Amino acid sequence: MGVLNKLELLKDMVQEAVDKGATTVEDVHRTIAEVPIEQLERSGLLDADEAQEKKELHHRTVGTIYDAIRRINGQVGEMASELFEAVENGKTASDRMDEKDSEG
Repeated sequence: MGVLNKLELLKDMVQEAVDKGATTVEDVHRTIAEVPIEQLERSGLLDADEAQEKKELHHRTVGTIYDAIRRINGQVGEMASELFEAVENGKTASDRMDEKDSEG
């Protein structure tokens, strides 16, 4: 396996780890945020409908942020793959020119 293929594999592994990490942190973030809302509901400062509304609003907001993180992670991965491909193409072209030089 060539160096560029190894780099592509490493990039994929890092990208997957970032994606899974963002999802895990998002889940923790949502769970933690529910605690004060539930406390307000238990104390009577929010009724059940208000509490649910607050949770949903928070979850949508948090979801938007972590979706952006995952989207950016994907875009960075695509850019890296394109860069690896450009390097591979340049190496192939250089190798062919070297072959032509040695023939002529």
